[in-house]
Amino acid sequence: MSEDIIKSRVEDGKLIVETAAGTEEYGSQFLVAALLVYIARTGGEIAPAESARMIDLIEEHFQLQGAESLELITSAMNETVDKPELGLLLTNLAPSLAEAEKEDIAVMALKVVAADGRREFAEMEQFNRAMEAAGVSPETVHRAFDRYFSETMPGTLGEK
Repeated sequence: MSEDIIKSRVEDGKLIVETAAGTEEYGSQFLVAALLVYIARTGGEIAPAESARMIDLIEEHFQLQGAESLELITSAMNETVDKPELGLLLTNLAPSLAEAEKEDIAVMALKVVAADGRREFAEMEQFNRAMEAAGVSPETVHRAFDRYFSETMPGTLGEK
């Protein structure tokens, strides 16, 4: 069931959205979850490995319990289906994020792209669209790639 957004605004680092059903607030945690979901949904379906990776990344990044991380990802999945225009509106929160936070988001997004063991062209295109929409500069994306590879290459102290 799709909900039409009547009005939206950014206030105190949160996106306030009004629908016929009421008012909802979305913060930076939701923005990150929604971006990861957007990238993972490239082929229409989110692979189990991608879901698990998103939950772990959100849990670690925001210091949440597993259930809270799962709830945030599930909420992002449902809300972006119920309110298709929400994704674009969420990009209005991007200017409130520091460059370091944007870099962290880009690294997390790259880890989601790689979660199922395949790095498909469509996923990278989706990644690029998401980073551009979120106002992540090319320099920040470059740093994110450097970090991703340094953390995931065999023989490094990062992830395997």
